[in-house]
Amino acid sequence: MVKVVLTSRIFEDKKKNMNIQYKTDQIPTAAEVIDLYDSSGLQRPTNDAERIASMYQHSNLIVTAWDGPLLVGVSRALTDFHYCCYLSDLAIRKEYQKEGIGKQLVQLTKDAIGDRCMLLLLAAPTAMEYYPKIGMDMVKNGFIIKRVS
Repeated sequence: MVKVVLTSRIFEDKKKNMNIQYKTDQIPTAAEVIDLYDSSGLQRPTNDAERIASMYQHSNLIVTAWDGPLLVGVSRALTDFHYCCYLSDLAIRKEYQKEGIGKQLVQLTKDAIGDRCMLLLLAAPTAMEYYPKIGMDMVKNGFIIKRVS
């Protein structure tokens, strides 16, 4: 496993000061992930805690964002750390969106995989405009076999 340096960044908004801490050494519980996904609007099988737990157990690069004890964002990826990385989930709690947390999670994911490794993701239809804003290029040469359940 690759060791990633932990960072923290302070975000301020009109309502409160937020001290967001980014971590690569803390895997959230299934309950924390389900709460985050439901809040963020990301469509995942949140009615199946065992499946969510297994998704995280089998991922090899997870970067989280915390506001104190509250999970506010996550980047979950599968990678070989040398050639390719699939960013399978990027979720930010609704009330923390548009604060730069997603952009920071993507950057920390990219930092962890290094410059020789590409970062690829499938965007939710509602996020198609977001990814170019944080410096990602659209690709048109992909294929998919959809899941049955």
